[in-house]
Amino acid sequence: MANEMTPTAPDSVQCPVCFKDFKAATINGHLDVCLQKTDTDGSSLSAKDESEPPPKKSRISGEAVTPTATVNRPVASSTSSMAGTPSSAVLSFFQPNKSKVSAQSEWSGSSSGKQTAASKGLKRNVPSEAEPGPAGPESQASGSDQQTLKSSKGLSARTLLTINKPLAEILRPNTLEEYFGQNKVVGQHTLLRSLLDTQEIPSLILWGPPGCGKTTLAHIISSGSKKKGTARFVTLSATSASTSDVREVIKQAQNELRLCKRKTILFIDEIHRFNKSQQDTFLPHVECGTVTLIGATTENPSFQVNAALLSRCRVLVLEKLSVEAMASILDRAVATLGIRVLERDAANSKDQDQSDEHEPKIFIEQKALDTIAFLCDGDARTGLNSLQLAVQAQVSSARPNQLDGSQEILVKEEHIKEGLQRSHILYDKAGEEHYNCISALHKSMRGSDENASLYWLGRMLEGGEDPLYVARRLVRFASEDVGMADPSALPQAVSAFQACHFIGMPECEVILAQCAVYLARAPKSVAIYKAYANVKASLRNHKGPLPSVPLHLRNAPTRLMKQLGYAKGYKYNPAFNGPVEQQYLPEELQGIDFFTLDTFRTMMIYCND
Repeated sequence: MANEMTPTAPDSVQCPVCFKDFKAATINGHLDVCLQKTDTDGSSLSAKDESEPPPKKSRISGEAVTPTATVNRPVASSTSSMAGTPSSAVLSFFQPNKSKVSAQSEWSGSSSGKQTAASKGLKRNVPSEAEPGPAGPESQASGSDQQTLKSSKGLSARTLLTINKPLAEILRPNTLEEYFGQNKVVGQHTLLRSLLDTQEIPSLILWGPPGCGKTTLAHIISSGSKKKGTARFVTLSATSASTSDVREVIKQAQNELRLCKRKTILFIDEIHRFNKSQQDTFLPHVECGTVTLIGATTENPSFQVNAALLSRCRVLVLEKLSVEAMASILDRAVATLGIRVLERDAANSKDQDQSDEHEPKIFIEQKALDTIAFLCDGDARTGLNSLQLAVQAQVSSARPNQLDGSQEILVKEEHIKEGLQRSHILYDKAGEEHYNCISALHKSMRGSDENASLYWLGRMLEGGEDPLYVARRLVRFASEDVGMADPSALPQAVSAFQACHFIGMPECEVILAQCAVYLARAPKSVAIYKAYANVKASLRNHKGPLPSVPLHLRNAPTRLMKQLGYAKGYKYNPAFNGPVEQQYLPEELQGIDFFTLDTFRTMMIYCND
């Protein structure tokens, strides 16, 4: 029987407890020692342990094996030669459901016919030889194509066109050295940075705007835990995961902690999508340390996360990425993609000329990168995907049969702006005559020509135009062109809209005619329209991220918000007898009067700031 248990192939089997690699002939003896060492109560898990998980029981065969067969079993004294190769021999209860089926089949195939007396009450004699050394950490098979893209020096033009993932996902960093823009949170000499370096990860709630790096920070934590083998990392999305999925992950975490003494980090993306009862599922397990919870949200956690769960987590406020951080992210992207910036890195261009002889040379203007950094408003995802879209558009415009080393493609600043403009133009799907007539009606009322106003109104209604659409345009005109010159114009237009909704065609046509004549005869004032146009110009032409709301103007209904400085120093106006001197605009906009500043001058100020 000893000869039957001798392995016929030098396949390596990984211990599910200490994750070292052993030959199939020695794995059973090692399991007895390893399980006894990990049992904190001092009792042997191999002996009548009713709490033993079902997968441990299912791998026991029904063969009758005597203790002498175990004693005479040959022992392998050499270490495994697969120390650097990822091993997939992991028990099923350490893996998520419906995944890694091949790994489970490999485990059953390598261990069938070679397992010995592990039945209840029977203990094997353990060899005294030294155990083989540990192999490299386990690497997951999923996402291997993404790792290949990340490890490559650059992507060719043809490869860039065939990528089925956004550039922001492909270039997601795995280390803190490649993580830009959040120095206040994970910079050098910060508390969280030291905890990440030592892999002592607390439960966290990552709160920040879209594209600021919440999911990326979670992936960095995942990469560190996988590299050092200190914890399992499980990712769920609140947009698709259910309560049963969460409970399954928690059950696996309990088995992992009890058998392997290894923690589980659970990352919940968009955690604010979970309702209150779903969030309560985490409470006892986060409290006792079964799982380390990391949640990402764009909403205020004071309102979207349970207070009990929030008190068990540390809230990290991630800020909008600065222009400098976006520039660093874009520089890293063009370097990875092999795109050359004009008038920069001339020496590197020569090296690329030699290595990319069969691929087109792609250049990009520095102004184009600066435009992306300014227009993305601190959203790294938008910036990287805009870069990918612009490059793909220019490569696609070139003839496919001419994409060789002699072809040069240049991405300019106007290409970036043109792409943004097209996205708005493609939204206009209505006919031209439809907009020509409504424009004529609008301008006729603005010019106080009541006859022309009635004509264009009748032409639209008789042509089959929706009367509610015309009524909505009259409501807009009442504020845009009449405004404060006749404040009763807006109630008149709203009443006309409601009457059209109640009555319908053809009876409502006289109501629209009455409203159109009233608006044409009313005095005109565009002060409100111009003032708000100045506001929009200041927002759209402001360089870099938009100014944050001053802390003293923010409400602080929760303890967390008060600790962050919300509402500190605010002066409540009714509590004072006279006027109160207090700043209500951001510091960058102090002194601006949107009612006296014309739109063109506002645009010039923010463009040259």
